[in-house]
Amino acid sequence: MTENAIPQQPGGSWAGPPAGRPPVHPSLSEAGRFLCAGTYLDAGYRDRVIDELYVHEERIVAPSYGYDASRVLAHALRARRAELGWAAGVLGAWFVGSLLTGGALAVFVLPFLLLSLADWLRARNVPALRVLSVILRIYVWWALALVLLAFGFGGFALLSLLDGSGFMPFAPEEAGLAGGAVWWLPVVFAGVVTVVGLQRGHVFRTIATDLAERRYADHANDQAEATEGARFQRVRQRIRAEQHAPMIMYDVNDPFCGAGDPFRPWQLSVELRPREDLGPDRKPVPVTNAHILARIVPLLERLRVPSPHGSPEQAAAVGDRLRELVLDECVFLPAGGLPHRDTAQVVHGQFGEQRAAAIEEGGERRRHFLRVRVGGWDENLVVTVFVRVHTQGGMMMLEVAPHVLLPVRTDFHNADADAQRYRNNSALGKAVWALRNTPGSLAASATTLGRGLASWWRIVTGGHGGARPEGPRVSVRELASEDNGSLFHLMDLDRFLKTIQDRVVGGIVLALHEAGWHTEEFAQRAVNVAEGGVFIQSVNHSAFSIGGSNNTNSTKGKGSTGGN
Repeated sequence: MTENAIPQQPGGSWAGPPAGRPPVHPSLSEAGRFLCAGTYLDAGYRDRVIDELYVHEERIVAPSYGYDASRVLAHALRARRAELGWAAGVLGAWFVGSLLTGGALAVFVLPFLLLSLADWLRARNVPALRVLSVILRIYVWWALALVLLAFGFGGFALLSLLDGSGFMPFAPEEAGLAGGAVWWLPVVFAGVVTVVGLQRGHVFRTIATDLAERRYADHANDQAEATEGARFQRVRQRIRAEQHAPMIMYDVNDPFCGAGDPFRPWQLSVELRPREDLGPDRKPVPVTNAHILARIVPLLERLRVPSPHGSPEQAAAVGDRLRELVLDECVFLPAGGLPHRDTAQVVHGQFGEQRAAAIEEGGERRRHFLRVRVGGWDENLVVTVFVRVHTQGGMMMLEVAPHVLLPVRTDFHNADADAQRYRNNSALGKAVWALRNTPGSLAASATTLGRGLASWWRIVTGGHGGARPEGPRVSVRELASEDNGSLFHLMDLDRFLKTIQDRVVGGIVLALHEAGWHTEEFAQRAVNVAEGGVFIQSVNHSAFSIGGSNNTNSTKGKGSTGGN
């Protein structure tokens, strides 16, 4: 260990004082449980998870702050396998029903596809398309009403007349309805509705049982991980080796992928000037980056200690998330250039040497940061502050890059309540839900099978297993984040951030003062910058945004780098 090295645990973490409290293990966090539930509720999210973590096995996983990406992937694969089975069942029910009814059930195929198209048009959120969706929906339901009326009263001649006039292009010919098999239609249609209802019940039963808080806490018995094949076991081993490593292998276009959105990142440079009160016989001591960080760490560690509360028991009961503050050092390295993804694990074992070289060099591609993380709201609000100090040519540069992961999507968060509501609903309520969603089941099932086939095709033909390693393109946690937080969330975000930044500035002032350098200019400018006087914004649309004091700037900006 060098002279000014910071005392660490293996892996680059600092042990907190006894008054501190370790955060929940990432594999057991509430945020991770919500992400797993989301893979059963949102097919689009599930496909993104599988594509990033399973199909593109050459991509190193993004850092997983407050969750375990391998568990999310396991449940995504399990959810897709179940949905593929149910999709095949729905399509099979339509096929068998068409045979039993002599093709009469096919009357509903085109109108149901048109209703699915109407839903798609409405979701585009374009006024003209929404109007078209309403018109299409009115037409389809009107036509379906006539079909049901004809079936009910044997009005086959009416259907033929409407069909011939062009008002009902999907009405069957009279001959197709004349057979006695058409009277199977109500029974067969009820069977299709039942399959749709059973599929929904299976989803909510999984959420209410396998993803219940108590069952999720038993990680060793998670059936989702135990039932996957050799490919998943290989990918899971890599994810677990990479997602919490202090060596971050990044994509140069998004180095902080996984940490969330940049929130008012800032930097400043100050001239190192000797203090006048040192006296003629004393000169300022040169300061290194490691020496400055060593003065910051104790001040940050003290944030874990609650204020006096009258008794040790009362102090231990304090629920402030700053007690769970995590401190470590990390080194960023570009992922490009490695011969194989597994080589990254060899690089992870070189963290000590990489850190020793990076902490003083101030390089471009390899960068050393002090990483400070607080996970609030059961890891649903994660604030991570990356701090980098560099001295060069008589100047000191400070870079502070705060990032925030906002809470997991509301529909994922409400999965428990929705599952309980559905499972405790009456038989009539469940039947009405299934009947309402049956028209869209045909297109949804076909889409599900198509997505599964496309994913398999990308695995077979993409050549990802032997491709050169890449940094992460997306984070499965960022994909599931809300666009904003509640006032409570934003107040906690502001408190965590200001507290950490004040301690960082205080530690640097202390280090400079002890070494005999001026501190007034740095302290004044740091307070001004940290409060929003000058900060680096996203570089997506402009080089930099400097000036102003807007403390309500959006935390969203997918793909932004938060730096220069």
